[in-house]
Parts: sequence; C-alpha cells; structure tokens
Amino acid sequence: MNYERVKTLAHFDTAIPNAALALKQLKDDQIKVVGTYCVYAPQEIIIAAGAVPVSLCATKEEPIADGEKVLPRNFCPLIKSSYGFAITDKCPFFYFSDVVIGETTCDGKKKMFELMAQFKPLHVMNLPAGYASEADKAYWLASVEKMKAYLEAELGQSITGDRMRAAIRLLNEERLVMQELAECMKLDPVPMTGQDLLKVLWARNFVFDRQEMMAKVRLLIQELKAAGQQGQGPFPQGAKRIVVTGVPTGIGSEKVIKIIEEAGAAVVYLDNCSGMKQFATLVDETKPALEAIAEKYLLTPCSCMSPNQIRMERMEKIIKDFRADGIVDIVWQGCHTYNVESRVLRDHVQKKCGLPFLHIETDYSQGDVEQIRTRVQAFLEMLG
Repeated sequence: MNYERVKTLAHFDTAIPNAALALKQLKDDQIKVVGTYCVYAPQEIIIAAGAVPVSLCATKEEPIADGEKVLPRNFCPLIKSSYGFAITDKCPFFYFSDVVIGETTCDGKKKMFELMAQFKPLHVMNLPAGYASEADKAYWLASVEKMKAYLEAELGQSITGDRMRAAIRLLNEERLVMQELAECMKLDPVPMTGQDLLKVLWARNFVFDRQEMMAKVRLLIQELKAAGQQGQGPFPQGAKRIVVTGVPTGIGSEKVIKIIEEAGAAVVYLDNCSGMKQFATLVDETKPALEAIAEKYLLTPCSCMSPNQIRMERMEKIIKDFRADGIVDIVWQGCHTYNVESRVLRDHVQKKCGLPFLHIETDYSQGDVEQIRTRVQAFLEMLG
C-alpha cells in the first residue's frame, strides 16, 4: 500500500531536537525555565510566573546505567532514566532549568527527588491519595498554593490572578486544538500512525512558542482531514483499531506502539500522561483561577489515585468514540500502581464493553521485543 505522510508531520520530526537550541536562546534572553516530570505540575502557574515550562528527559534507555549507580536496579525504568539524565547533564532541558517541580505520584520518585534536591533547586508537590473527597481537594489546593509561593520566591515574580487567567485561556485553547487533532484518529482509514500522533503530542512539551505550535497543529489537522476524505492513510480501511493506555510512553520508549503498528493494527488513541490524558479536560474559566487550576489537575486519572473511577469511565467513552477493537495496557517493570490497576481496568473493560485486553509489562530495553511481537500478533489474530 502506498502511503505518503502529510507534509506538516515533517515539522514535528525535528521539533524536539530544535528545542534545545530554542531553550538556550531563552536562557540567553534571561527567561526563567521550570522543568517538570509529570502532568500534575500546573503549567498555568509556571507561565503566570513569567517562566517557560519544559518536560524533562525520562524516556531513553541510554542513561539508565548511570542511574543504577545510585538507584536500585529493580526501580521503574522511567525513574532510573530521569535520574541518569540529571546526574550526567545529558538532558539539556534539565541543565537549563532554573528549578524543577516534582510530585509524589509514587514512592520511587519521592525518594529520587530527595537525592536530586542535593544538586538542583527542587520543589515537590504532595498529592492526596484520591480526588473525590473534600479533604482530598483541600489538601491538593494547599499543595498548589505552596508551589505558587515557591515559584514566586525562587523566580522573583508575583503570580497574579490576571496572569493565571491569561495562562488558563492560552492552555485551554491548546487543549482544544489537541482534542481536535485526536478527533482525526476516528477516521477510517486512520490518516496517520499512532507513532506520529505520539510525536506531535510529545513535541508540545518542548515547544516554547505556543501560538506557533498551535498553528502547525491546525495545519496538520487540515491535511489529515483532507487525507481522510481521499481515503488515504498508513493502514487499510478496516484495520484493527487499538487504544493504548497505561504508563507514560514517550519518544525513545515507544517500542510497543511500534510493534502493534508493524503487525498491521492502527493505534487510534493514546490514553496516558504523555498522550491525550493531559489534554482531555479544560480548566474552568468561570471559577477563581487558583482553585480552578487545582481542580483540573487533581482530576488527572493517574493510577496513584485510589480508587481511580475517572479512568474507568473515560475508557468506556474512548472505546465507543474511537470504535476500538482492543486495548493494550503498557506497564513499566517496577510500576506497582499501574500494574495492579491493570487488572481493575481489564475487568471493567471486559464487563462494560466486552473488549479484548492485552497487558504488557516491559522496560526500555530491546531484549523482549520479539516476545512482545509474538504476544501482539496472537492478540490481533484473536480479534479476527
């Protein structure tokens, strides 16, 4: 089958490599940089402080050996990669960050942040155990307020209500654009690969001119819709449609997505923190700014929340809207919360939707690629 990628995707092939140079220019212009590891860190507050947020490197295998010199080998690969990048200065985004915002999404990261704080200005946001009770909401609001106070003190900026409201409007606009991009994956045939979708979503974390980024994504959407109208895409019409969920999967750790698509199935939705989870809901612009920001981020359906009913309910809607034929749940070795929740999600999906479910536990290495390929092929054959 002849398939030609739409032109604008080429821009996102180089967006991340070009971001390091762009960030250096911002530093030369005396712009402050705040590094983050997780979507729980409210970007509106960082922008309102006159700084730029940037995601920090955590998805490559190469620095893991350096991380293991300090951290236990049976730690999650994401944590070991994060720390390896940090202590070797191989991540330019960490190097250029004036401060780093961490979060207590798991015990491993909490302890890693203790070590990281010894050589980098770092603030850790404390998460409640859940998101449903009034006590949870009050606890998280207090944590967001502490982050705001920390950035004001460290960056020497007053974070006003007007600044936060402007940042809310900007990021809500961006979220709506990303939601429209995801809508293109409802087409049949699918107009781009899940690997390319990941590349676009991932690039957003390393682009500092947000209006330019949104313009590029809007142009991409136009091209994808045109391709869809012409029946063009990387997979034939009727290809099996797979929703990928689970742990954050970024550029460098996307091997399972690649294997699925090499086997002939289309990854139509990425339901994880590095995918659409961060763009799925907006900040309520009718509420007081700080409270509205806290509310939006607390409702992130991460497996660290117990119970995590929002994830279950959202998955039902995703399956219906994207006409999924199957679910693939990726879990990193050592990530106990996602590993346990995989069983909960599987039971929920099979009970509510009757959909086949494949659980894959892996790490960043290539040693299990053929084993995973065999399991994926068998799963797709089961779908018919």
